[in-house]
Amino acid sequence: MSHHEKHVMILATNGFEQSELMKPKAILEKAGIGVDVVSPESGSIKGWGQKDWGESVKVDKTVDEVSNCEGYDALLLPGGQINPDLLRVNERAVAIVREFNAAGKPIAAICHAPWMLIEAGIVEGKTATSYHSIRTDLKNAGANVVDKEVAIDGNLITSRNPDDIPAFSKALVEKLGMTVNERELESA
Repeated sequence: MSHHEKHVMILATNGFEQSELMKPKAILEKAGIGVDVVSPESGSIKGWGQKDWGESVKVDKTVDEVSNCEGYDALLLPGGQINPDLLRVNERAVAIVREFNAAGKPIAAICHAPWMLIEAGIVEGKTATSYHSIRTDLKNAGANVVDKEVAIDGNLITSRNPDDIPAFSKALVEKLGMTVNERELESA
């Protein structure tokens, strides 16, 4: 852990939507927030660009090296169709989502990532949004589903797709009591 006053965990695996990990990560870092990428895999994980495999990102810690969300102020879950589908069958990854929720810490999930919130059993009675194709899943899990760029309910922050990244990132930064430079959001 470095000297940043706030730390965010990005929980992801291979097939994360490239922009939904890289852009919020850059925005958080520019706001002075420390970011760790945590994954079931060690080494590095590969993103998914729009039509093919994209860039890799270094994994800072594996899910087994993290105990009870300690040292982290918030959790960020990027989407991509492949990534949350792999993560939601990893018991430790799902347990991490539950731990952040039990601690009342912000959890920001975009696109297909609300699948992880459903898997963790934490969306019932909450207002949330997601990628259009999984909204039925959210509704079936008891969420109040809305269609807007960012839905905030208690500690949960959800967004629909990569176009929502600026609003999504800004909501998380502000939830952590930090400020974000609007110009940096526009370039995201």
